[in-house]
Amino acid sequence: MRTERNLTRRLDRVFARLDREPERPAHIDMPRMSRHRVVLFSATLAFYLAIVWAVVTTSWLVRLDWQVMFFRPYQQWPEIHAFLDYYVVLGQRGPTAVMVAAWLGWRSWRQHTLRPLLTLATSLLLLNVTVGAAKIGMGRLGPHYATTIGSNEMGLGGDIFPSGHTANAVVTWGILAYLASTPRARRWLSALSAVTSLGVGLTTVYLGTHWLSDVLLGWAAGLLILLALPWFEPLIARAELLLFDLRDRWRTRRGRPEPAVPVTPVALRPLGTPAEQPAPAREPVSPTRASRGLAHLAPGPHTTRSERTPVTPVGSRRPPHADRLPRGTSQPARPLTGG
Repeated sequence: MRTERNLTRRLDRVFARLDREPERPAHIDMPRMSRHRVVLFSATLAFYLAIVWAVVTTSWLVRLDWQVMFFRPYQQWPEIHAFLDYYVVLGQRGPTAVMVAAWLGWRSWRQHTLRPLLTLATSLLLLNVTVGAAKIGMGRLGPHYATTIGSNEMGLGGDIFPSGHTANAVVTWGILAYLASTPRARRWLSALSAVTSLGVGLTTVYLGTHWLSDVLLGWAAGLLILLALPWFEPLIARAELLLFDLRDRWRTRRGRPEPAVPVTPVALRPLGTPAEQPAPAREPVSPTRASRGLAHLAPGPHTTRSERTPVTPVGSRRPPHADRLPRGTSQPARPLTGG
């Protein structure tokens, strides 16, 4: 019996913690396309085009690629080869997309919004289209398949320019910083994603699967996608409304009741905007989840035990005592009757 009671108490604590965010947030901070962001996007695009031009014209960057390849880092430091074989998985699209989608799916369920998952899907779609088109269009061969020493190996049917591992690491881990809920978390996640993507790119050079210029172009390609995401936020909001509308129609056709909490579009507030405006009224909490209310967290006047309404368990045979009075009050004197 004690074990069951302890388990029940622990489960109640877990559910109490989960129910601290039972409602859809009224505001979600959205990075806006500010002037600073436009300048960064323009500078990154110029860097992207400069790398492509340097490789196409077989400049000093191509010579540096060949020097690094002949240096063969995997032979210089063979003791870290086993570790880097696993570390490079952080840039593969399949495993990283599953891990990040699991976390963003949890956030979508907790906040009653599809924006995190839709933002991830939009970024991965942009990554596949832009990086895939560049790979096929330039057709560069990798170091292991190079044919002529000193050449740029362009237009030979390859698919390694830019580096897909590097671009995927920048986008997949950078999306966590883009969707961070606080400025502090955004700064920490931005630094973490930058270090992770930098390590993935250098690991591909170490393993000899990419030229150094491939990695530079992959960093620029991933950063361009992250910087351009605010332009797609209105489209993401419309897609979220459409999906929720389709869900409600499907429930109506199957005869299911409407959800207790009506879904409305989230008011996206650009970062840096003043918050003096009054917040809109919060939506009612779903009755299925509000049953585990946090009464111990709600502030209120403390009442004495005698003033509280007596609660009897269901099925109890003890009748309520309506004639009981709170402590500290005198009971009226009964009239004396002659016996």
